[in-house]
Amino acid sequence: MHHVLRRLDLNLLPIFDAVFRHRSVRLAAAELSMSTSALSHALSRLRLFLNDPLFYREGHRMCPSVYACELAPFVEEALTTLNQQLSPVQPFDPLTSHDCFRIAITDYTAFCVFPGLMQELQHAAPHLRFELRYLPHNPALTELLAGEIDLALSFSEPGGLSDPDLVETDLFSDEFIVISHCRRRSLSLEEYLAAGHLVVTPWNEKQGMLDRHLARLGLKRHITLKTPSMLGAPFIIAESDLLMAVPSFVAAKLEQTTGVTRFRLPFEVPRFTVKIYSHRRSGTRKATEWLKGVMCRTIKQREHYFEP
Repeated sequence: MHHVLRRLDLNLLPIFDAVFRHRSVRLAAAELSMSTSALSHALSRLRLFLNDPLFYREGHRMCPSVYACELAPFVEEALTTLNQQLSPVQPFDPLTSHDCFRIAITDYTAFCVFPGLMQELQHAAPHLRFELRYLPHNPALTELLAGEIDLALSFSEPGGLSDPDLVETDLFSDEFIVISHCRRRSLSLEEYLAAGHLVVTPWNEKQGMLDRHLARLGLKRHITLKTPSMLGAPFIIAESDLLMAVPSFVAAKLEQTTGVTRFRLPFEVPRFTVKIYSHRRSGTRKATEWLKGVMCRTIKQREHYFEP
């Protein structure tokens, strides 16, 4: 592999590129901080290796051969790419960085994290950019490993399995609350099981967290409507007799905007934890670690919002 490169002194390529651009041995030598005799000697070595004259002298100009004209774009592209990729990593400065973060989210995690985060960053890191992508599955290990995303925001059930390749950073814990358009003081288990339910399944999963918990209790609820998005769900609840279980943070906000009423679940369900997921092989760059710290700090400042 690379049998040509093993025999070629790669230091000759910047010399070729400089002479081609300047059409002058003197100007190329000045750019490369070389003497003209050293540059001429290096150019002779490259001519010998490539078996082509490369440049002809016409007056004070070095005119490229046909082969040199064909070769020049490839040399320029290779040198540019290597120069960019092999440059030392610059310290991350949030005030000047134009980094773009690709983050996998659900409606719920984006709803909880990004309003406060963007408020925090508008002065601390005004040039940062984000691409939010719907989490294809939980917890997006494949996408994190492939470098398709930098971070994933999701939640884990109590006792859920943990992957050794993932770094998990706890953001906050939350619990499910029931919302309904009905005005009442409480909701019994019998009323809950008898009602129709709207269920949000962000990964189009066949069974949600609450349904798995009910199954362990030997119970089952009647699911009337499943949807992958939370956007329209509360408005459906506001104009129907359906019930919907949502995290308490979302329930508090929806109560203000849609007029629904929230109730405690009529059975015990463990709280769940919202986490930042990154991959051990790709999630340790300074910018990513800094962003994770800002997310945690922003959530910490808003902890009172995550109360039922």
